[in-house]
Amino acid sequence: MWDELGISGGTAIIILTALYFVVKWAVKNGVKEAYEEISGKEVKDDLDIILEKEAAEKENEGTIR
Repeated sequence: MWDELGISGGTAIIILTALYFVVKWAVKNGVKEAYEEISGKEVKDDLDIILEKEAAEKENEGTIR
């Protein structure tokens, strides 16, 4: 099937993988946007939350000692 289109198997895998991540990213952003519209709350990215927790833990370690 791919040969009829002039695409090799490796190229097809790369294209399908890229398409997967683009769709995944679009759905994630769409869900976040819809949630913000419905609830009125802003959603923070996971990385921001992790960094805030690490910073808080470092501050707590300094006060305990």
